Amino acid sequence: QVHLVESGGGLVQPGGSLRLSCAASGFTFSSADMMWYRQAPGKGRDLVAHITGAGDSTIYADSVKGRFTISRDNAKNTLYLQMNSLKPEDAAVYYCRGVAAFSNDEYWGQGTQVTVSS
Repeated sequence: QVHLVESGGGLVQPGGSLRLSCAASGFTFSSADMMWYRQAPGKGRDLVAHITGAGDSTIYADSVKGRFTISRDNAKNTLYLQMNSLKPEDAAVYYCRGVAAFSNDEYWGQGTQVTVSS
């Protein structure tokens, strides 16, 4: 059974940092492309960052370039999102998504809330 479990969300002041984690199980994590998405209240779910299975290529939304870093530890089956210089507009529920190699089956976590407020 596939599980993606996000953690690390919380309340942070503008300019602060958070590190999100997504623990994966039940599929071959090391070959799966992984992504972080976010969804603010009343808005759609938007792609934040993408990383290939080997971790050798990343893509970021323009709104987070230079502030967020996506990474992965394939030995630990864990995806990360380091978020620095957080802004109020970064507040959202953050989800991790995995797309399995070959089958293209996709998996979603349950989300973790990030609140940016003074």
